Amino acid sequence: MSLIEEDGIKRINMAHLCIVGSHAVNGVARIHSEIVRNDVFKDFSEIEPEKFQNKTNGITPRRWLLLCNPGLAELIAEKIGEDYVKDLSQLSKLNKYVDDNIFIRDVSKVKEENKIKFIQYLEKAYKLKLNPSSMFDVQVKRIHEYKRQLLNCLHIITMYNRIRANPTKEFVPRTVIIGGKAAPGYYMAKNIIKLITSVGEIVNNDPLIGNKLKVIYLENYRVSLAEKVIPATDLSEQISTAGTEASGTGNMKFMLNGALTIGTMDGANVEMAEEAGEENLFIFGMRVEDVAEMDKKGYNAQEYYHRIPELKQVMDQIQSGFFSPAKPDLFKDLVDMLFYHDRLTPLAFPKLLFSIFARFKVFADYEAYVKCQERVSALYKNSKEWTKVVIKNIAASGKFSSDRTIREYAKDIWGVEPSDLKIPPPNEPREALEDLKPTTVKA
Repeated sequence: MSLIEEDGIKRINMAHLCIVGSHAVNGVARIHSEIVRNDVFKDFSEIEPEKFQNKTNGITPRRWLLLCNPGLAELIAEKIGEDYVKDLSQLSKLNKYVDDNIFIRDVSKVKEENKIKFIQYLEKAYKLKLNPSSMFDVQVKRIHEYKRQLLNCLHIITMYNRIRANPTKEFVPRTVIIGGKAAPGYYMAKNIIKLITSVGEIVNNDPLIGNKLKVIYLENYRVSLAEKVIPATDLSEQISTAGTEASGTGNMKFMLNGALTIGTMDGANVEMAEEAGEENLFIFGMRVEDVAEMDKKGYNAQEYYHRIPELKQVMDQIQSGFFSPAKPDLFKDLVDMLFYHDRLTPLAFPKLLFSIFARFKVFADYEAYVKCQERVSALYKNSKEWTKVVIKNIAASGKFSSDRTIREYAKDIWGVEPSDLKIPPPNEPREALEDLKPTTVKA
């Protein structure tokens, strides 16, 4: 608990200093706060338990529904009125319409229109002919090993191999869209991006695949692009290793806009599953306690490689240069990271990083992930039942408003009383703000 690092060079431990110097400490999702309290800073929480809180993140419905998805926003207002914009919990009223055939049709139509608009953008930007009836399977977020874009990529290759092995077999078409940025010096993240784009080159140009499967890597992912892709998404990928995602807010944006979630019990996914019912999300893989148990026993990637034929085929293709024929060894470091996290060359990977490569356990969740994706495809074939689950998710997303989050921070941490004074619209003259009285903050 020392504020000074006691091993080697004397350095300030900034996390410890922040805890001691703060009057409140919080995580940004319940599972995150529990890990902070019971694991990361257990000693501090035992001394000052009252200091530790939870404040689950939220998103603003003004931008992430009204602005980016006006068709859905208007449809909701027609059913439950416009007050939900300021009180997102009112979305629960939509549960009355889960079996309403007209509402089901209208929700489905809005999604279809959003997809067509986004397809027009993608076809112009990427010169690809896309299938509007395909499932839009999307993972957009910062590129990082813990978020496991690699697991998604392994599934893309698995689908590709299945189609090639049996071209006449029924297959639910997918357009897999991945986007995000990597830190400039993050070597492995850059490798992951390169692998995804290389796989896309092969898949998108294989005549045997046709319009059954397409892969797009969104360049320069940013808020304005998020406002286009999120309303058009059918399936939202939230597949971090359990215990590594603090909260996530992209998962909330997708939920509010009528995408179903495939994910691990991590971050805010846990609370999303509670609100909507776990049966209305596609939950797979290890939980936090399973990851902890595996850490004790040890994680052996080779065991999964030799036991699961489809995984072996995928890794053999990456390793042999199937997706990088001009440079067969292009993904050698990436393969070594997945297989031999303790054997990487010190020049490419400092020894400090060796121990964390096993932490994300991509192979351990591969089998459960692929099986869960089969459940996704089975439900997507039934448009009506799929849309019913979509409505349940939208109805359950009220908790994840930033209005609720800010209200909790104000009440529980800062002691700020709400004001009934109206803030003038941003287009009014600045002088209009002069009459506003300062908010009183409790000592």
